[in-house]
Amino acid sequence: MAVKLRLKRMGAKKRPFYRIVAADSRSPRDGRFIEVVGTYNPIMEPAEIKVDEEIALKWLKNGAIPTDTVRDLLRKQGIMEKFHQSKMNKEGK
Repeated sequence: MAVKLRLKRMGAKKRPFYRIVAADSRSPRDGRFIEVVGTYNPIMEPAEIKVDEEIALKWLKNGAIPTDTVRDLLRKQGIMEKFHQSKMNKEGK
């Protein structure tokens, strides 16, 4: 099963709100998901991003592939850098 970290759209019409979820890549965008990783609210000024760092790192280490947008959001939070650092430390041993 290929797992992706991606956005699930919530909120009202013309007022989007997204959940960052770990989901099977074959399931639809707003369909079933495995676990909620965080939230993203683009309406707020500046955009509000909340990510559970522990859960995000767990999924990345288990091979989940983030979509382009989620990768950018994780990069803004500094999670991608921590993931790459932990990867480099493992390879350096």
